[in-house]
Amino acid sequence: MSEPLVRADEVRKSFGSLEVLKGITLHVNPGQVLCIIGPSGSGKSTFIRCINHLEKINGGRLLVDGHLVGYRRAGNKLHEMREGEIAKRREDVGMVFQHFNLFPHMTVLQNLIEAPTKVRKVSKAQAVADARALLKQVGLADKEKSYPAQLSGGQQQRVAIARALAMKPKLMLFDEPTSALDPELVGEVLDVMKQLARDGMTMIVVTHEMGFAREVADELIFMDEGVVVESGAPRDVLANPRHERTKAFLSKVL
Repeated sequence: MSEPLVRADEVRKSFGSLEVLKGITLHVNPGQVLCIIGPSGSGKSTFIRCINHLEKINGGRLLVDGHLVGYRRAGNKLHEMREGEIAKRREDVGMVFQHFNLFPHMTVLQNLIEAPTKVRKVSKAQAVADARALLKQVGLADKEKSYPAQLSGGQQQRVAIARALAMKPKLMLFDEPTSALDPELVGEVLDVMKQLARDGMTMIVVTHEMGFAREVADELIFMDEGVVVESGAPRDVLANPRHERTKAFLSKVL
């Protein structure tokens, strides 16, 4: 049995007096797809931002690929890493946000090669070859010279996915990647994500797309008010939720 790629033990996070995560415990194995659902304000996005140390946890333990996220242990104490060390660890974790976060002044191709050449020190020729292969993979081979403003929202999000993949991450985090898209553009982004799952990419996806979760996820978690209320196989959770809070939520979204 392989070690989990992501392990969260009693993870807590507060913003001032507001406790947003109240002891999240879960693990994700290599090649597994975990989908997280729940109402707004339940802590879903905060949790995956903690995985990338975009938010600092206040308690518990969070490990990616066996390493503490954002901290190193010295004896019985944890010390926050320097920003450079944290950035180095982030290289293995790709993240796709609701709002594409592409560099508007760069072409699609330039967006894809920026991090591999600057951070991983990949040669420009290799980065360009890799970027073109990724653009073909997400169905945008003809858009390499376009600027983000010339693309639809769905196209921009597919570029954002390709840009994250350009770093060859071990883990992909998706924070409601289709919520900012017009409904007719959602499918093209989900198709790319489905193919990633089929290719064996480890993924944690915060989503409102229940059909995607049912089809692709190995495990589905329902969060509310900073806790995991229910978890299990997606079809079981969606068809036969055990908890009243899960039933109430699903009755509004299914």
